[in-house]
Amino acid sequence: MDFNDIQSAWNNEKTDNVVLPDNLEKIQSANTPLDKIKKNLKREFIYQALAIVFLAFTPVIYGFPKETYMLFYLLYSLFTAVSIYYLVKLFLFYKRLNAVALKTKDSLYETYFDIRLNMELYKTFGFALTPFLVLFLIGFMYYSFYQESGVDMNNIDSSFIIVMFVTIVGSVLMMGVMLELWVYYYYGKYAREIRKVIDELKEE
Repeated sequence: MDFNDIQSAWNNEKTDNVVLPDNLEKIQSANTPLDKIKKNLKREFIYQALAIVFLAFTPVIYGFPKETYMLFYLLYSLFTAVSIYYLVKLFLFYKRLNAVALKTKDSLYETYFDIRLNMELYKTFGFALTPFLVLFLIGFMYYSFYQESGVDMNNIDSSFIIVMFVTIVGSVLMMGVMLELWVYYYYGKYAREIRKVIDELKEE
């Protein structure tokens, strides 16, 4: 059989059994919310890195007494270590998203569950920082208000302790709610759009 015979046989082959990926367009429609997640993640990574640097100068900017520097930078070093750990995790997540090519159902599933996993990681990051932020807030309030009014922290009554307790608990709960709303607004609603595409593919 020469080349012409082979070509003729090839042309006569039936193509009815060839299955084209007709859902490829639907799968790739998830690229739009994915791009928004990547954009928000990149922007937030930069802002958080700048915030960590800015916090280092807080005692100087707000004129904290020099005897408090040691305590502040002890807390700041712990805060920075926790932040770096989580920011590295989020950066690696961002790199994975950049390398994603949504061409199959499997890639879409993997990307969606990676997003969901890292949304929970982000929440954990926020909750891990909450105690440090509360301590920073207490220190800032004390040196901004209480020293000027002459309050002696060695001789405080029970009402002040109750107010402080309620303030701390309220601040932590409020931060938790704000964190949930923040994650949903910047990541969760786009993850739902991807989930919607997955559900539509299941129905086919």
